[in-house]
Amino acid sequence: MFESLRQKLNQFKQTVNNKERALDDAEVGTAANDATPLAEGLEEATSEAYTPPAVHVDEAVEAPPSAEAPTQGVMQGETVRPTRGKSLFEREIKEKDLEEPLWDLEIALLESDVAMSVSEEIVDTVKRELIGTKRKWRQDVGALVERALRDGILKVLDVNGLDFDELIKQAPKPVTIVFTGINGTGKTTTIAKVAYRLKNQGYAVVLAAGDTFRAGALEQIERHADNLGVKLIKHQQGADPAAVIYDAVQYARAKHKDVVLADTAGRIHTNVNLMNQLKKIERVIDADLVVFVDEALAGNDAVERALQFNTAMAIDGSILTKVDADSRGGTAISIAHATNKPILFLGLGQKYDDIVKFNPQWLVNRLFGEAET
Repeated sequence: MFESLRQKLNQFKQTVNNKERALDDAEVGTAANDATPLAEGLEEATSEAYTPPAVHVDEAVEAPPSAEAPTQGVMQGETVRPTRGKSLFEREIKEKDLEEPLWDLEIALLESDVAMSVSEEIVDTVKRELIGTKRKWRQDVGALVERALRDGILKVLDVNGLDFDELIKQAPKPVTIVFTGINGTGKTTTIAKVAYRLKNQGYAVVLAAGDTFRAGALEQIERHADNLGVKLIKHQQGADPAAVIYDAVQYARAKHKDVVLADTAGRIHTNVNLMNQLKKIERVIDADLVVFVDEALAGNDAVERALQFNTAMAIDGSILTKVDADSRGGTAISIAHATNKPILFLGLGQKYDDIVKFNPQWLVNRLFGEAET
């Protein structure tokens, strides 16, 4: 998971560390060359014979300084080094030293499906945090670089928070959630996973078969409802999806159910008629939550689709599927920032419990190779 992006981030860390080490070594070499004339001059000064001045008998006689006495300020037997303040012991990370690595980082992020605006913001954060940072001579700066990278990624994931569990707990019942997205991204399976999770938390769930367009869609969601033991409200194929969802909400109110999870037809965001259908659902159903579902493998296409769906029917958050097969990781970083709406869950497999509540720190830990906590 996210292996490609993880490697690129680690490569950036190593590049910056190697560059800073090379600068240290170069400075030490310069210092060694500068020290030679000073040492030679000192040797000449201390090797000259000393001739004491003539004195009268009645004058206080002081012992002449020894010819072996070291020059003032230099301890006898001490190796002479150039005076360079703290330059050999402490350095600042400079902007000119980061120009090439930061450019490589931005390209690496773009290659990992991170949207351009998101890549630029991450690079800017890393740049601000590293430039001017003081470090000790030959210090491994990998930890400093990783901290800057973590901060940059967490910053772009820091959008208006929405706690899914808290919303379900606090909102008046029934809570109505409408799921949207394109074909083939695992939307119906995701609905079943959310239903499984809510049922295990003690909520009474109703499914609404609002995908009346795709052949086999009714049978698919009906099979999930049977497996989970939850109520399904459906009409015949081709029926008005807004009417199906409306009936499901009315049933949930009458039977004192807690949550309605409404499926909708998968649609391409360029299909005007189907996108208008979403607008009708929005007018008929006052949904508590509209969730956009797409697969992490879609990369920047998922970001663009989320923006298009958000225009047709304002979304409140996203769920990314097939994250376990995503080696790049850029979609998970980009989609929240681009839509300014949080990622709610990540789908990690085909089983009903293969879904995790999204936590930005969880993602960042994965990108830097840490185990799940």
